[in-house]
Amino acid sequence: MKLENKVAIVTGGARDIGKAVSLRLAAEGAKVVINYHGSDDAAQTTLEEIKEAGGQAMLFKGDMTTPEVVDEMIARTRVNYGDNIDVLVNVAGGMVARKTLEEMDIEFFNKVIQLNLNPTFLVTKAVVPYMMNGSSIINFASQAGRDGGGPGACAYATSKGAVMTFTRSLAKELGPKGIRVNSLCCGMISTTFHDTFSKPEGRKAVAGNTPLKREGAPNEVANAVSFLATDEGSFVTGANLDVNGGLLFS
Repeated sequence: MKLENKVAIVTGGARDIGKAVSLRLAAEGAKVVINYHGSDDAAQTTLEEIKEAGGQAMLFKGDMTTPEVVDEMIARTRVNYGDNIDVLVNVAGGMVARKTLEEMDIEFFNKVIQLNLNPTFLVTKAVVPYMMNGSSIINFASQAGRDGGGPGACAYATSKGAVMTFTRSLAKELGPKGIRVNSLCCGMISTTFHDTFSKPEGRKAVAGNTPLKREGAPNEVANAVSFLATDEGSFVTGANLDVNGGLLFS
């Protein structure tokens, strides 16, 4: 119970990696705010699993690219769990589609950038005033932010590279306040993301080239989040931590 009586917000916290993070933080004793946008059934299932295990959580449905919705989430969090927010995990984002430079227009490029970068900025800006010394922010970048991603992932990789830089900059800015800021650069994790955007033969090839010879699991990512969210990671900030089975060394 390393987060007992702490308050944690997880954007995109209803399914896949976000769900695993929500469950893990709740298991550590945190009161978890599970943000989601379109996954109603998944959100309800995640909430029920937390409560059945004896944890505390609430749901908040809303688009984290909209400032007014972000503000409403913070207000609801404070009403339910008090003024202090101890952990923020920015999972929300997505690829939208794989498109080459020739196939992209400015509307598509902007949409991907905004989807992956704006929520991280908006929610972080809204949460930081309620964070105390010892609080932790964990952003979700990607291995694509390091190596440019796979075919057609230019816009996505660019947005995740921006998240990595945002993380480093904020770590310097917020460090004197005792707030740590880190990000995770996940490789091939077995989720609906890759079910949607990655071909089976490509996934098999990537797993075969990974030193551990397999894809990662969402709970393994959640373990890394738990480390960064708790005092176990108390001297780690500004890091973009690789969770990729050794596929890429930074």
